Amino acid sequence: MKKAVNSLIKKSLFLGGCFLLSFYPGTKLAAQYVGGSSRSALDDTVNLSLQESVKQYTYLSEQVPKDQLPRTYIDGQVMSVSPYAWISGFYPGSLLYLYEFSRDSILLKEANNKLVQLEKLQTVTANHDLGFMMYCSFGNAYRLFQKPEHKAILIQSAKSLASRFNPKVGCIESWDEIKSLDGKRMLDFPVIIDNMMNLELLFFASKATGDPYYKDIAIQHTDKTLKNHFRKDFSSYHVVAYDTLSGKVLSRETHQGFSDNSTWSRGQAWAVYGFTMVYRETGNKKYLKAAQRMADFYLKHENLPDDMVPYWDFNVNQEGYDPVWNYDPAKYPEIPRDASAGAIVASALLELSGYVTKKKSQYYSSAAEKMIASLSSSNYRAPVGTNGGFILMHASGGVPGDVEVDVPLSYADYYYIESLMRYQNLISDKSIEK
Repeated sequence: MKKAVNSLIKKSLFLGGCFLLSFYPGTKLAAQYVGGSSRSALDDTVNLSLQESVKQYTYLSEQVPKDQLPRTYIDGQVMSVSPYAWISGFYPGSLLYLYEFSRDSILLKEANNKLVQLEKLQTVTANHDLGFMMYCSFGNAYRLFQKPEHKAILIQSAKSLASRFNPKVGCIESWDEIKSLDGKRMLDFPVIIDNMMNLELLFFASKATGDPYYKDIAIQHTDKTLKNHFRKDFSSYHVVAYDTLSGKVLSRETHQGFSDNSTWSRGQAWAVYGFTMVYRETGNKKYLKAAQRMADFYLKHENLPDDMVPYWDFNVNQEGYDPVWNYDPAKYPEIPRDASAGAIVASALLELSGYVTKKKSQYYSSAAEKMIASLSSSNYRAPVGTNGGFILMHASGGVPGDVEVDVPLSYADYYYIESLMRYQNLISDKSIEK
């Protein structure tokens, strides 16, 4: 299997967490099993959703300040952030995906304007989210246009990210300073599960430069995460804090989940996506096995709603799980959903389905289809001209801190668009095979 994967990688273009290509390892395998009696209807839904997403982001671009990037839409107002925010790369990345689909010059112009604003981030060392910020933006730009200056920016960004690696711990530090989660607990060298998503920038840098250092760091971080961030059932912890002298685990906690021992749905989504990507980049079967176990936990959980768009945490209000921070369950008669987690997992499953057996491929691709169908319905996808220009509704950022609960979010849109593009790519490959 490893030889087969490596052979496919050599023959294919590169697909990153933020990359879409005409063919990626396993696509033809997955394309054989994407489908069912409702496939044709979903094909139409996906195409329509992309068409309307182009219109929606054209509208959104008119709401965004020239020096800012959109984050969410609350109380009738688009909330924007500076380029230094961790979510800054998602908007230009979404624009580039939609340009790829539509060839709309307005979207490309807007994306290029935002890329100029992000260039200065390549030397930032105080943020572990450079993968999100630079790879989802400049990574897509480089894939589409192959500009040397974009490649150089990505390599410098990887150098900046690598500066946060601690060889004693074997991980990239997530937060610069010791963080207080609830005013009482303090964390030393915290590493969050989200960090798996930033490793792809390092893999890219090793391929672009021929220097294995970046890839080696990414693998060390992955191995340490696999060892310490998961329970026996492959559910994930949000935060693991390490001692910088011994490298030992000090605590396992949460910052955005319901409880220290609960499973925050978007954290589990980052894990499924991240380990699938690392398998693609390394061909190491232990990462493929781990990704499947993480995906299976997610898909088979008794608290996953029928429409397969998860609650913000799998264990909200359950016995044995005590809420942290100032979360008040009584404030939310209905447990908030997180469409961003659903979009991330849908995109990840489409790729994962290409690396596994026929039976598992059918299982994962079918689950992804159901998620995409749900997210594309009027229950989650906003009509054009509404929702401030954002595509999806009902995402949740930081529920424990009562921040961005049941609102649109830029990263929910990004991974939703990516899932649509990946789905179309699979169908296109199947059509070619015929």
